Amino acid sequence: MRTAIVGGGAAGFFLAINLKEMCPQMEVTIFEKSKKVLAKVEVSGGGRCNCTNSFASVRDLSQVYPRGHRLMKRLFKTFDYRDAYAWFERHGVRLVTQEDECVFPASQDSHTIINLFLAEARRHGVEIRTGHKIESLEQLKDFDYIAITTGGGTASIAGVPTIEAVPSLFTFSIADEKLRALMGTVVEETTAFIPGTNFRASGPLLITHWGLSGPAILRLSSYAARTLAEHHYQMPLAVNWLSRKEPEIVEELRHIIAENPQKQLGSIRPFDLPSRLWAYLLDKTLGERVQNRWQNLNQKELNRLVNTLCNDGYQIAGRAAFKDEFVTCGGIDLAAVDPNTLESKHLPHVYFAGEVLDIDGVTGGFNFQAAWTTAYTVATAISKAHL
Repeated sequence: MRTAIVGGGAAGFFLAINLKEMCPQMEVTIFEKSKKVLAKVEVSGGGRCNCTNSFASVRDLSQVYPRGHRLMKRLFKTFDYRDAYAWFERHGVRLVTQEDECVFPASQDSHTIINLFLAEARRHGVEIRTGHKIESLEQLKDFDYIAITTGGGTASIAGVPTIEAVPSLFTFSIADEKLRALMGTVVEETTAFIPGTNFRASGPLLITHWGLSGPAILRLSSYAARTLAEHHYQMPLAVNWLSRKEPEIVEELRHIIAENPQKQLGSIRPFDLPSRLWAYLLDKTLGERVQNRWQNLNQKELNRLVNTLCNDGYQIAGRAAFKDEFVTCGGIDLAAVDPNTLESKHLPHVYFAGEVLDIDGVTGGFNFQAAWTTAYTVATAISKAHL
């Protein structure tokens, strides 16, 4: 019996290795259209490969999988993040969990994962054909099973319903030159949101030379991916620089006024905001009166300052890729696959795994975990179908 895996990425190799472990007699061939396999693994996590997450701070999978969380909850009963962690360590890759719950190889080098996949594929006799583009399933008619793992936005298979793919993890271009002049400034706890919608995300925020980035922005881009695409990435954005509610901010400012009436506004930063950012926000809110002392701050100015701190408005002027990593939402419609096996409901013996499915996660190792879980599901399904 023969299985063709179309796509030489993370999901494809994980599927191939697990299938051979479950069903050693199966002939498995990976087809990769480029000359290089596992290119995305190489650049992921800044070259360190954030291969999963501890999920310790995840209360509901919808927090980290804006699309596909219900299916992931079902599939996690068979293979979840704990199983993935154990799998890599069992295969000789020691993992470490960071304070932010992201899991990396202890080597902090993505090549550790790549070398593992290549070595295991060779050991199990998996054939790898690079520079081999599959344009039609007719090319694979000699195979008994076909698994499509081609990545996001790449599958167009006759008779299989798909959802249009759009970018999911990206940063925001902001036209405000004074804000961009603060490039390199990090605010550890913020909340970014799109006014008039329910889209919001909290976490660290980074000011860049093109606009805004960091986990809060990347998560927001994931949650609002389709809405942002529909508006051509031209939408209002608001930032709560303190990720605190208005009454708490008012109380803090009144405390500063009472304790430091003679000091200049710029000399004391509420909640230890970065000094450059505080100076920018003061200038944006008060203009020429920025040199005033705290005791001279009138009620109207106080209200404006509170509003700037918790509801600072900007205009998104476009998107920028997140490093070299490219994630999309969309792909094979989940209603078109069997939720237990990921086999196509329209094409017998054709399966889907990885980002080709309409499943995508926020940054933090969640997309790789989806690849491992769906690939393992397909490997199990094919091995059982073969028996």
